Amino acid sequence: MIEILTPVRQTAPVIFSSPHSGRIYPADFLDLVRLDKQAIRRSEDCFVDEIFDKAPYYGAPLLKALFPRAYVDPNREPYELDPTMFKEPVPDFVNAYSPRVAAGLGTIARVVANGSEIYDSKLNFKEVNERINRCYHPYHLALENLINNTREIFGYCILIDCHSMPSTIETHKNNVDLSRQIDFVLGDSHGKSCSPALTMMIEEIISDMGYSVVRNFPYSGGFITRNYGKPTDGIHAIQIEIKRGLYMNEHNYTRNSRMSEIIQDMTYLTKQLVSLEPQALAA
Repeated sequence: MIEILTPVRQTAPVIFSSPHSGRIYPADFLDLVRLDKQAIRRSEDCFVDEIFDKAPYYGAPLLKALFPRAYVDPNREPYELDPTMFKEPVPDFVNAYSPRVAAGLGTIARVVANGSEIYDSKLNFKEVNERINRCYHPYHLALENLINNTREIFGYCILIDCHSMPSTIETHKNNVDLSRQIDFVLGDSHGKSCSPALTMMIEEIISDMGYSVVRNFPYSGGFITRNYGKPTDGIHAIQIEIKRGLYMNEHNYTRNSRMSEIIQDMTYLTKQLVSLEPQALAA
């Protein structure tokens, strides 16, 4: 349920991760959901894996989930679960009180991105645990191996966690709707998950292409960024969110006429990242 696109030889200390672009929906899962086949896709980061799939040509691996976010979300802790979703009491190790769980977007989501309920009835914890073992843990094992191998070869690692965001962002700052003013959001856990110099470099490259870029609002990075980003240990993790309207039709989940432009621009970003000298990471 995962795929790693690997270069013939890894020549750069950079890894790309696409945890939310999976679109293989198991039949037994679809039997459980109350949404139709289009509505269940609202949480997908559609085509993000395609946008970054040139990375192996430049010596950097790309890890992608083939399973959809609505089925299992690898950008969460392994057991961020809402107890009200289950037929039986959940084990004590479950984190039932995180903000993600409260929003209905835990490891096993209760809702899709627009807030629509996914399931008709309560779930069996054993079946959900099997999902996590089948999808979540292999994704993170693969990511950990890529990080460790990269750091062993190069002495450090840059992890780019690739996502997309809806064109209409349901949030406000100072009572101003920023949704139409943002093309890209860079999340570095407010400076904790990667070198500030790396964040600045990525921001400048994307801005110079003519896009509007903000940092850490409204997305500062999910579990992958927070968990793996340890700059003092030589692991720099940053989340990139791309506005979907730039490259796709958000109503029918199809590529729009600018898709090739976004691919070209993100390929340019990739080339800049893989050619980065280690000293450039110094804050």
